[in-house]
Amino acid sequence: MRSRVWLRLLIVIMLGLAAIQVALAPVRIVRWTPEWRGFNLQINRGLDLQGGSYLVLEAQDTPQRQATPDAVDAAMRVIENRIDQLGLVEPTLQRQGSRRIIVELPGIQDPERAIELIGKTALLEFIDTAVIQLPHGARWKADGKTVEMPAPAQPITVEKKVILTGADLADAQASFDQDTGQPIVNFQFKGQGARTFEDFTGANVGKYLTIVLDNEVISSPVIRDRITGGRGQISGGFQDLNEARDLAVLLRGGALPVPVEVIERRSVGPTLGRDSLDRSLRAGAVAAAMVFLFMILLYRVPGLLADLALAMYAMLLMAALVVLGATLTLPGIAGFILSVGMAIDANILIFERIKEELRAGKSIGSAVASGWARAWSAILDSNVT
Repeated sequence: MRSRVWLRLLIVIMLGLAAIQVALAPVRIVRWTPEWRGFNLQINRGLDLQGGSYLVLEAQDTPQRQATPDAVDAAMRVIENRIDQLGLVEPTLQRQGSRRIIVELPGIQDPERAIELIGKTALLEFIDTAVIQLPHGARWKADGKTVEMPAPAQPITVEKKVILTGADLADAQASFDQDTGQPIVNFQFKGQGARTFEDFTGANVGKYLTIVLDNEVISSPVIRDRITGGRGQISGGFQDLNEARDLAVLLRGGALPVPVEVIERRSVGPTLGRDSLDRSLRAGAVAAAMVFLFMILLYRVPGLLADLALAMYAMLLMAALVVLGATLTLPGIAGFILSVGMAIDANILIFERIKEELRAGKSIGSAVASGWARAWSAILDSNVT
C-alpha cells in the first residue's frame, strides 16, 4: 500500500517537473519571464494581445458560378489552407452574412504578401497552344479566344484548350534550377492527371504547353519529349525564390471557387500595450503570492500542500496551452484566472469541512473523507454554474 502511494507521488512529481519545463519554455509573454534555451514551444497570442491584420473579404459572382453559401464555405477552406501553408499561427476565419469572410491574422510580419495570397483566385490551367508560344504576362480575355499581348504587341486570337488544371496537382514545391540557378516550381500530378499529362506530351512533341494562372501566362515551354511520372516544372518570370514559394503555396492550397474582394482591411494594435500587459501580469503574480500566503497562514501545512497543488495545476494548464498550440486571448486569460480561483475556492471548502469534522471528534482520516464528501456537492455546483 505504501509503495503504491510513493509511486503515485513520484508520478505527480514527474508530471509537475515536465509541466514546468514545458510551461517555462521560451514563451516570453513578458520581458521578465525566464527564457529556457533549446525549445521551440510557445504560447500563441491572439489578435487582442499582439495585434495583426483584420480583413473582411466578400465573395463575387462570376458568369460561371454564383457566390452561393456552399461556394463561400469552399472558399473559406481554401483560404484556411493557404494561411496554413504560410505558417501563420492560429488565424481566425468566420462567416459574416452570406458572402463575407472575416480573417484575423495575429502577429503577421508581411501583411501585404498574405493579403495578396489570400485574395488571389489561383486558377492554374495547362493550355494547348499548339505551335504558338505566348510570352510571360500575356492574358486571355473573358471570351477565351482573345489574348492580350504585352505592349506594344497587338492582341491575337488563340483558342483556350484546357488540358489540365490545378485541381489535378498532388504537390508543388519551390526550388532552384540546377542548371541555371533560377527559381522554379516543381509540381506533381495526381494519378489520372499524370496519365493525361504523359499522353498529351507524347502526342505533341515540338509544340507548346502554356501554363496560365488566373488567365495570365506564366510560362509557355516547348514539349521536347514524352514526360512520364507526372512531374514537371514552372520556370521563368520569378524575381526571387519567395515569388516561386508564393506560387507553390497557391497551387498546394487550390483555387478559390469564386473570386473574393478585400472590402475592409486594417491593422489592429494589441488591446493592451506591452507595458500594460507586463504590469497586469505582475499584479496577478503579486495577488497569487498573497493568496498562497493566506492559505499557509490560515491552514498551515495543509495550506502549503494546497499551494503546491495549485501551482502544479497552473503549470499543467500552461503546459497544455503550449502543447496544444492554443491561442491565448484576453478572455482566455480571464478564464485561466477564474479556473485557478475556482480551485482555491474548492480547497477552502474542503479544509473548512475537515475542520468541522475534527471539531466533532473524528479522527484525521475520517475527517478528511467526510470533509471531502460534504464539500463535493458545493464544489460541483460552483463549477457547473
